Amino acid sequence: MASPTPHGTADGPGASAVPPDLAKLLRAQLEAVADEVEEEVRSQVPEYARPADGTYRAHLRAGVVQALTLFVDHIADPHGQGDAIAATYYELGRGEALEGRSLDALQSALRVGGLHAWRLMGRTAEELGLDSAVVAALGELAFRTVHEVAEAAAAGYAEARLRSTDELERRRRRLLDLLLGDVPPSLDAVQDLAHGARWSVPRQVAVVALAATPEQREEDRPLAAAGALVDMESRPPRMLVPDPDGSGRFGGRAFALALRGRPAAIGPTVPLTAAAQSLHWATRALGLMGRGVLPRQGVVRCSDHLSTLLLHNDEPLLAQLRARVLAPLDTVSEGQRPRLAETLLAWLLGGSNVPDVATRLHVHPQTVRYRLRQLEKLFGDALHDPGTRLDLILALHAEELRGRGGCATT
Repeated sequence: MASPTPHGTADGPGASAVPPDLAKLLRAQLEAVADEVEEEVRSQVPEYARPADGTYRAHLRAGVVQALTLFVDHIADPHGQGDAIAATYYELGRGEALEGRSLDALQSALRVGGLHAWRLMGRTAEELGLDSAVVAALGELAFRTVHEVAEAAAAGYAEARLRSTDELERRRRRLLDLLLGDVPPSLDAVQDLAHGARWSVPRQVAVVALAATPEQREEDRPLAAAGALVDMESRPPRMLVPDPDGSGRFGGRAFALALRGRPAAIGPTVPLTAAAQSLHWATRALGLMGRGVLPRQGVVRCSDHLSTLLLHNDEPLLAQLRARVLAPLDTVSEGQRPRLAETLLAWLLGGSNVPDVATRLHVHPQTVRYRLRQLEKLFGDALHDPGTRLDLILALHAEELRGRGGCATT
């Protein structure tokens, strides 16, 4: 085989050292080199070591041949851009992203394949008796080729991931809207949307209502990676949490930390198709937090405050109950009313035990007896009627919460 001779003018790394005629000789060996490079990639990169079915083998083979062709083309024409081959690797990178695979395997395959191809073609150059400058220039072109195809693959991968993420987010938003709509969805409809949104369908869910902040930031999307469906654009912002009682991801201190101090209310755990009910109570609880009826800070679980939510579910009716049942307290001074109300509630809840009431209120038992005599004069026999006692407990509890919040509706 005749050895090619260098020619041309210097223009860029390796441009004068690599004889263009070498491209013809290397192109003749391209298929044989491709065979060896393909086997090297399959043996060195675990992700590519799967059985070589027809489609997969064709894609791997095409990628190897394209990269080798680009390398040889650089020798034949140092000024060539290799746009078509770069486009091939761009699409290859996109394909990896769309299949949900990591880019790491593809990049490893490019490095392994490039190094092995360089060994084989560099050996050919040495067998032809080319000097060390030519061999070094070939090495530079080999690394340039690997760099170009790797960049093209990375660009395609990034573009597909961006589009895939945006589309996935849109699908999950549609799924969340379906689950939280006014009409309970069918399980079939949920499963269809969940499949497209890559969301595992749980048996039970809870909805979290979050306190709004002046500025929504990307980091304000807590727990989305853990499987929660998140809508930070709604008012209030909301999250649908899968299987909230079956995983530590959404419980206790870990959940509060994930929210980064933002106040939130967690609705009751309900079947998946009843998620809108959980949202209703979470939103209701968040409103009571804002008024101080429930704790203003931290995470409030509706399941811990069911009686309060029940009392405030119909506030006009609750106001009517308070006004009717507690009317006798309207005759005392503003200073006396809270003390008498507090004593009466403690007495009713404590089984009418004066010492227990005194301990609970941190006052002397004689003080309790004095207040109870006043209450007997105000309420009379109603204090001993079971039905009235229940009404009194509800009204007094609402009165206590009203005083705590300071701004409850009257």
